[in-house]
Amino acid sequence: MATENIIMAMVKKGGDRQECHEQIRVLSHQAAAQVKQMGLQNDLIDRIKKTEYFKPIWNDLDALLEPSTFVGRAPQQVDSFVGMVKDTLKPYQAIVDNDTGDTGSITV
Repeated sequence: MATENIIMAMVKKGGDRQECHEQIRVLSHQAAAQVKQMGLQNDLIDRIKKTEYFKPIWNDLDALLEPSTFVGRAPQQVDSFVGMVKDTLKPYQAIVDNDTGDTGSITV
């Protein structure tokens, strides 16, 4: 997902989409070899940060890689789901409040 953001940022700075995709493909294969053959960490981002081709977006990389940009509506969906669960459980709140920890004593 992050690589798509990187490609889009490079294109906005005048880069060629195909060339950028090829650069990332090569670096991805190198990073994958580190992981699969040597048991090391995935260093794709470090490779991008050190590759001259990506210099136009080096200063933008932290923002492009911000995790919150990859979750979409997940936070709102979780809040909505939790709200539905709470509403569904409201009729049973008294049972939960009176629970002594002995799950055998609760009957629904």
